Amino acid sequence: MKPREFIGVLGSAAAAWSFAVRAQQPMAAQAQNTPRVGWLFPGSSAGNPTELAGFKEGLRELGYVEGRDIVVEYRFGENSVERLPEFATEFVRLNINVIVAMGVDATRAARRVAPDTPIVFLTADPIGAGLVTNLSRPGGSMTGVSVMRAAGKWPELAKEALPGLTRVGYLINPTNAASVTTLSEARRSAEALGLDFRSYPVERPADLESAFAAMTKDSIGVLLLDAAHPYPTDWPRVAGLALGHKLPAISEIREFVFAGGLMSYGLRLFDMTRRMAQYVDRILKGAEAGDLPIEQPSKFELVVNLKTAKALGITVPLTLLDRADEVIE
Repeated sequence: MKPREFIGVLGSAAAAWSFAVRAQQPMAAQAQNTPRVGWLFPGSSAGNPTELAGFKEGLRELGYVEGRDIVVEYRFGENSVERLPEFATEFVRLNINVIVAMGVDATRAARRVAPDTPIVFLTADPIGAGLVTNLSRPGGSMTGVSVMRAAGKWPELAKEALPGLTRVGYLINPTNAASVTTLSEARRSAEALGLDFRSYPVERPADLESAFAAMTKDSIGVLLLDAAHPYPTDWPRVAGLALGHKLPAISEIREFVFAGGLMSYGLRLFDMTRRMAQYVDRILKGAEAGDLPIEQPSKFELVVNLKTAKALGITVPLTLLDRADEVIE
């Protein structure tokens, strides 16, 4: 190759390299500027949890495409709250812009490790848990959705479905303050109806078998449990144990009924986490988390599983079925 030709080829190669570098720079800048969200969930990643499905739907409705407009780092405790601080620390290292925290344990871990990072939470009682002091103007770096509960309604539904009911049992996680409060509401309602109310502590999955054995020994007629119990994504196991022990079970989560529980009365987790995506969007667009009022959804739904009722030999009254928002047949 002649010197002049070599110089021409070299110049062309340099120009091409320079163009490639210039083309990559906007892409690199775009990657650096893409907002990053941390998803902190103490439950299991198996089975596409309802909470996650609702949040993803919310992002899609707002026009976000994961990997293009937003990056979401998902961390699951797999039913172990001990790992939550580790994940929150990782979010700090990853320069996460907003943390989505599911439950009071996840929220506390995120606040302790990343106090300056905006947090959008889902908890039962943010004031009672000491997370905020005001729902309309939470202040600080946190906001989110407060889960209203109707625990006083569960014994009423149990009594309506089973008029001869005399004794109810409640699975309680004594380490969860919101669960303890919910139990108190259910107890007051049950005792007002003249029912014998008994609670059974369960702090880890290994405690479930002994709790069900104790309920069988005590001739419990209906089992009550809230969303914190025993673990958010362990509904199939709890529902299976209830069916195996011929024990009607009522919860606040519709997913529990689809897993084999008898009834549920409460809010839809899917809708609440979908709303959380809107909080994330507003924060990413410049809003201060502490200036955004904490939402309190108030629409409750009743779901009844007639297949479970049949398996348990229960005839659900028509008056109850007529009020149901959804009936599984």
